[in-house]
Amino acid sequence: MANTKSTRKISIKKRIRSIVNGDATSPRLSVFRSNKEIYAQLIDDVSKRTIAAASSRVSEIADSKVTKSDKAAMVGKAIAAKALAAGIKSARFDRNGNLYHGRVKALADGAREGGLQF
Repeated sequence: MANTKSTRKISIKKRIRSIVNGDATSPRLSVFRSNKEIYAQLIDDVSKRTIAAASSRVSEIADSKVTKSDKAAMVGKAIAAKALAAGIKSARFDRNGNLYHGRVKALADGAREGGLQF
């Protein structure tokens, strides 16, 4: 029997999470994508805490009249700025079961433009 879209995404997510782990010097950049919004978090898996977070629901990003991909790029730049302010220069990218395409790729490119290295 074929897997449904959600069970396929969960299995991909488990496979990625077994490989990608973050620590204090190089945290995990986790991306959550809903139909309307996109969220990003820098997570230290050793101490189990979130270092920084950014989303498209912030007023500067939400009020702008641009496409969802452009908002994702803005979120990427915002999380990169927060990471650099916290003294973090590199991260490990966790696409969270999503394809590296569209808004997820735009967020990653925006974070790279902001100065974060993967």
